[in-house]
Amino acid sequence: MLKITLKKSVIGYNKKQAATAKALGLGKIGSSVLQPENDAILGMVHKISHLLDVEKVSDEEAK
Repeated sequence: MLKITLKKSVIGYNKKQAATAKALGLGKIGSSVLQPENDAILGMVHKISHLLDVEKVSDEEAK
């Protein structure tokens, strides 16, 4: 599992990057979500990595 936190605003960036953040479930600065570690999520994280903080979380911690 990945804990993904939005650390910068999407204002001023490409609309596709803002849409990627929204698709990950991130809205406001400081919001966090838990997502599975799969290729689709990793690709989205890579695309907007300059806006995010990413931590690897064990499955026990996620529950």
